[in-house]
Amino acid sequence: MRTFSFKGCTFSFTSQHSGPAIIFLHGFLESQRMWDGLIKKLPRAYRKVTLDLPGHGDSENLGYVHSMEDMAELVKSLADHLKLKRFYLCGHSMGGYVALALAEKHPDLVRGILLLNSTARADSATRKQNRDRAIATAKRNYKSYIRLSVPLLFRPKNRRNLREEVNKAKKDALRTSKQGIVAALEGMKLRPDREVLLHFAPYPILFVGGKHDPVIPLEDVQEQMKAHRVTPLLLENGHMSYLEDFDALRAGIKKFLAAAKA
Repeated sequence: MRTFSFKGCTFSFTSQHSGPAIIFLHGFLESQRMWDGLIKKLPRAYRKVTLDLPGHGDSENLGYVHSMEDMAELVKSLADHLKLKRFYLCGHSMGGYVALALAEKHPDLVRGILLLNSTARADSATRKQNRDRAIATAKRNYKSYIRLSVPLLFRPKNRRNLREEVNKAKKDALRTSKQGIVAALEGMKLRPDREVLLHFAPYPILFVGGKHDPVIPLEDVQEQMKAHRVTPLLLENGHMSYLEDFDALRAGIKKFLAAAKA
């Protein structure tokens, strides 16, 4: 892993292979390590870039609120650091929110977006209340909050069937700082609706959803998949598609990239 500086803070990233770049953006309570298995199975013809977002993995915090816009500017700074002129963005959950924020402000930089178990819609009032409760819980005992939260991202039957993967995800999540948890929750709560990008973006979008995703409602996913610029990929399991639906996800990404390149 390598590091670079943004706004006086240090951030961890990796870059491997050459060719058209894909910047991989992890979700909440994850780190760039989540992409290790998937990257190994994607074509070597692409440059793969990963990044620990603020307060996650080995990266420092930017402040008390990590807005999606601030994190998007961090990603752009990394792209500038690596001299990337155009690139794909692949974001899981919160990483998808960051990808959309960057694409809204810098559309000319984007070759395409891969949204994994994410949404272009803003938080509902209920969802905002849930984030406030999560913030209060994390402030009291953030390690207990992590241990309880991570298994709930999986489809119920997979919490047993994929016990090793669940435990590995919990271990990685425990590297997230308390400030990183609270700042990300505050930032996600404040993000605006960006669904218009699904209809009018000047680049293709792969929208990956899970039929049993406990975080993103299936109805919302299916509605957004009808958007003009979207290639839909509806998988069988929960929020952690890169673990629960690995083979189908890998195949879908390879097909999308091949079509986007044609």
